[in-house]
Amino acid sequence: MLRCAPYFYRSPMTAPRSHRSSSSTSSSQPFPLRAVVVTAVLTLAAVLLAVNFSAGEKKLEQRIERLYGLRDPQYQRDMNVLLGPPVLDGNRFDSLVNGDRIFPSMLGAIRGAQKTITFETYIYWSGDIGRAFAEALTERSRAGVKVHVLLDWVGSQKIDEKFLDQMREAGVDIQKYHEPSWYAWGDWARMNNRTHRKLLVVDGAVGFTGGVGIAPAWTGDGQDPEHWRDTHFRVEGPVVAQMQSVFIDNWTKTSGQVLHGPAYFPPLQRLVPAGQGLAQMFSSSPSGGSESMHLMYLMAITAAEGSIDLASAYFVPDDLTRQALVEARKRGVRVRIVMPGPVIDAETVRGASRASWGPLLEAGVEIYEYQPTMYHCKVLVVDGLMVSVGSTNFDNRSFRLNDEANLNLYDEAFAAEQTAIFERDIGLSKRITLEQWRERPWTEKALEHAAALLSSQL
Repeated sequence: MLRCAPYFYRSPMTAPRSHRSSSSTSSSQPFPLRAVVVTAVLTLAAVLLAVNFSAGEKKLEQRIERLYGLRDPQYQRDMNVLLGPPVLDGNRFDSLVNGDRIFPSMLGAIRGAQKTITFETYIYWSGDIGRAFAEALTERSRAGVKVHVLLDWVGSQKIDEKFLDQMREAGVDIQKYHEPSWYAWGDWARMNNRTHRKLLVVDGAVGFTGGVGIAPAWTGDGQDPEHWRDTHFRVEGPVVAQMQSVFIDNWTKTSGQVLHGPAYFPPLQRLVPAGQGLAQMFSSSPSGGSESMHLMYLMAITAAEGSIDLASAYFVPDDLTRQALVEARKRGVRVRIVMPGPVIDAETVRGASRASWGPLLEAGVEIYEYQPTMYHCKVLVVDGLMVSVGSTNFDNRSFRLNDEANLNLYDEAFAAEQTAIFERDIGLSKRITLEQWRERPWTEKALEHAAALLSSQL
């Protein structure tokens, strides 16, 4: 800690003499006050950093014992009670690959809304796509639809204020998640906790989730480094009520309002035969259930019997997850991971990721780096049956620091479709072998190990 004593000491040359006026004497007083202020500010900053960089709830520290396979009915029973909401059947899913298919579907649903729109996102920036969403939400609000928009305060820093003004004037209810007030200690203590969830629910009946943000980078078809590769998902059926519930959880925390009634939770019928289209929506947050995402990934990996395919925008596994992947390989499970390559928006994350690959490559895990553009997908496919999609990255920030939401789907046809998409991505990726990893320059190794020191915050 900085000491205050030097500021209070006066040398003989500066000591006030008795013949000096009282005003001269008082003019020398700000130095002790300045020391107190500086010390207080530095102490407050240190406390805020400590609070924000702490992981919150106690983290998982022991490996999950393997008691059953993923196709065993016990797996879904455990998922029901450990993650919260039950697995529901009768749902229909559509995968939307890249902005050219994602945004028309989302905007079409918004423009067709009759009663309610709830929309939560981390990234909302300016540009034509931001304007298109603002105009669509504005038009529906003026038509009498109740529109609720929850933006992360950090992730929406680049939004054009004109968009916000336009929507508010039309009656759109906009809230900023964890927007700090200078006088509120609790706001500053939560600065490191962001909502990373991506949820859109229209009329309580149609839901969207996945990895997309509202920004120019997500437009197009992943054709170049300026247009990213991502996948989003459209869902209909009983599970949409769970998606709505996840949105309302953060909406209530931010606004103090409880949204309820048939406009938000209408009766939802099965859209496919009973026993098909199984799905479950769940969430995690440092304020409660922060380990839900971590637990879900660990249990899926531990239960895997044949294959694990992981598409991850930010892959920085902790020791426990890395151990689970290695043990899966020892059981004969094929493990393939696709992540960003040379085009990435966070070089520190890539460095920390590469530093952790040794045990995985030695165990025979196949690691691929996507080449054409930034790879922002977040999809897990296990044993050709389970698909987990949503906002969660494979890193500590998603597992313990951010608010996240994922949709688990149990459907063989849908899993096969996701596997086909995954393998197309592999075709545009470069496989990294153990020999290549070991032979990378020492300068890269040094920088990667330095980045790994920040893994708890990545």
